[in-house]
Amino acid sequence: MTAVESRPAGVALTPSPVGHRPFGARIKAFVALTKPRIIELLLITTVPVMFLAAQGVPDLWLVVTTTIGGYLSAGGANALNMYIDRDIDALMDRTSQRPLVTGMVSPRECLAFGIALGVISTVWFGLLVNWLSAALALGALLFYVVVYTMLLKRRTSQNIVWGGIAGCMPVLIGWSAVTNSMSWAAVILFAVIFFWTPPHYWPLSMKVKEDYARVGVPMLPVVASNRVVARQIVVYSWVMVGVSLLLTPLGYTGWFYTAVALLTGGFWLWEAHGLQNRAKSGVTGAKLKEMRLFHWSITYVSLLFVAVAVDPFLR
Repeated sequence: MTAVESRPAGVALTPSPVGHRPFGARIKAFVALTKPRIIELLLITTVPVMFLAAQGVPDLWLVVTTTIGGYLSAGGANALNMYIDRDIDALMDRTSQRPLVTGMVSPRECLAFGIALGVISTVWFGLLVNWLSAALALGALLFYVVVYTMLLKRRTSQNIVWGGIAGCMPVLIGWSAVTNSMSWAAVILFAVIFFWTPPHYWPLSMKVKEDYARVGVPMLPVVASNRVVARQIVVYSWVMVGVSLLLTPLGYTGWFYTAVALLTGGFWLWEAHGLQNRAKSGVTGAKLKEMRLFHWSITYVSLLFVAVAVDPFLR
């Protein structure tokens, strides 16, 4: 039986001394602080936008430097998020194996690591990409750490709605890296991610709402019924799909992107309405199948942004 399985709900794990950890395990722990799986999604929205901004293949060295800078910046934000949330992470099953909870990394090390990544990424962007991208990356880091983690997360059920702005910034960073400017195309894709974030995250929150309730984090599924949450998911989903279709009439994309946006968006709406129908009927537990939409949301954003990158070559 693992530590998580044997630990009573609401009881924190006892961290092991940092000095007793193998070097390789410590390296893996510092990588884990950056939340690589989340950063994968951020990069999926950064690089394709660079292709759209360049209307073809952007400078490959620019793509590499932007990608590295984005990883460092987002990694710093995630590390600082773990430092601030270490108290509730120790009480939640889904976060009980994070490095600060297990003692693989000390709080002081995590804080220093997060700040260092933030500083390095800002200078990296400024010197190797441009200072507009550097400012956007720093703004995203500060918004995620200060506005979302420190101010919104534990105070309002709208935390993920407004906190999600930080996750929209890679779109603007990708565009500015190529053009050193902004465009309506970047703003539209920013809006797509803004309206995508709540219906992406709320199904997961529905699945683990007991975790959030235990630590007093008012995620929407904690303070509202499944029916209310599902209705909000449907509303945001329709707006997201509608916004995604604005690129074509404004002349930024052609038939290929439009076809992908319609097909993937249509399937998303099918899943969202299916979740709403199950919630309305009072279904709970495994039969609610809320994670179907969560998993599709990742596929959706991946396919949509691949279409963003491919479309310039087919026009």
